[in-house]
Amino acid sequence: MSTTSSKAGSPANSSRPVAPRAEEILGLYFPVLDHGFVSLVDYMGTDECIERAARVSYGYGTRKQSQTRGLLRYLRRHKHTTPSEMVELKFHCCMPMFVARQWIRHRTANVNEYSGRYSLMPMLFYTPSADQLQKQSKKNNQGRSGQAVDQALYDAAMARFERVREASRSAYEWMTSEDIARELSRIDLPLSTYTQWYWKIDLHNLLHFLTLRVDKHAQWEIQEFGRVMAGMLKRVAPLSYEAWIDYDVCGAPLSRMELDVIRSLVSVEGERLSSRPGDLDRASLAQAGLGPREIDELFDKLGPKAVPDFELDASKAVPVESLAERFQNAVPKVDRASSE
Repeated sequence: MSTTSSKAGSPANSSRPVAPRAEEILGLYFPVLDHGFVSLVDYMGTDECIERAARVSYGYGTRKQSQTRGLLRYLRRHKHTTPSEMVELKFHCCMPMFVARQWIRHRTANVNEYSGRYSLMPMLFYTPSADQLQKQSKKNNQGRSGQAVDQALYDAAMARFERVREASRSAYEWMTSEDIARELSRIDLPLSTYTQWYWKIDLHNLLHFLTLRVDKHAQWEIQEFGRVMAGMLKRVAPLSYEAWIDYDVCGAPLSRMELDVIRSLVSVEGERLSSRPGDLDRASLAQAGLGPREIDELFDKLGPKAVPDFELDASKAVPVESLAERFQNAVPKVDRASSE
């Protein structure tokens, strides 16, 4: 990990479009989970750049912010995504392997990952907190129940985690000390081991990534990364962020059947919406063509939803030097000894 943490120059000295609030956090490192982090390394473009891409005949300073906001919201509502591909963000991220494997499923970014074939792996492992160690959900085969296990079960699980990790750590350090190839020494390391990468992505695909990964159905650990990155996005392109919150995070698509049942309860009269008498139970919704899970999802879409605020607190950033030292100290001793 590089220990360079130089800040960008003053926006006044740059001839490219800049976002002043993004400049404040550029190159700062924000902790995530117990050993992870996210840093906004660089960005290219702002909200105004999206507008200029959509209105290619316009130059700098020819539109009011209210007009920029209106256009960006129109583009977001109607899924005109090409202009937002003109803005890019570059992140330096560190996460457990199991999070990285979910993350890399988004095949729309440029990625350069830490090489366990070239460098020794730091022996850092993710440990779930007491409130996050939960039993399997009865409703969601992919997720946890939402209720923490009791302390005795947590302690027993932690003891087993530690035994597995100590065995993996010991085997890895022994093999590397015997000069066994690093690409083979690493193969039995657990998914709790940390990796890191540089991850560059355009705004359109970042919004798709964040929509899925800040959602309550995503694994909690990757949600934690998504929330920090959403806060960084808010500083780079606040108007795009606002439209994303309104139309994607707090909005929802409706199917033909869902619209039909809503139309049975609400009528359009000229320029007014009027309520119709009556209500619909699950049986009525099923008769309209909705399956059991679709009915649950419709109730969820129409239920109250809090508007999240992913504002990023710059005071929570930590010096990159402290992170670099932590990772260096976790490298197997044989590597530190040979490099001195």
